[in-house]
Amino acid sequence: MIEALREEAIVNKVGGRFKLSTLIQKRLVQLNGGARPLVELPTDNKMEIVVQEILTDKIYLDTSNELRITGEPTEITFSPGIDFENL
Repeated sequence: MIEALREEAIVNKVGGRFKLSTLIQKRLVQLNGGARPLVELPTDNKMEIVVQEILTDKIYLDTSNELRITGEPTEITFSPGIDFENL
């Protein structure tokens, strides 16, 4: 078992056990789908990679429980309510 998961620090960092589980699962899906790891480790164990990404603040859950990568732009939708096409 990965030792960091036994400590409360990683649970507190993410905001609880449910959020930690959600974050780990979503990131594992990405890695299994071909996403590149955000940390360099001498292992192919994806769980260890995800835990290290969390501990080094590379990934997090946003307020809607979507996985975000630190430094990655987030989609911002803005509707000014003005139709600029027909001015």
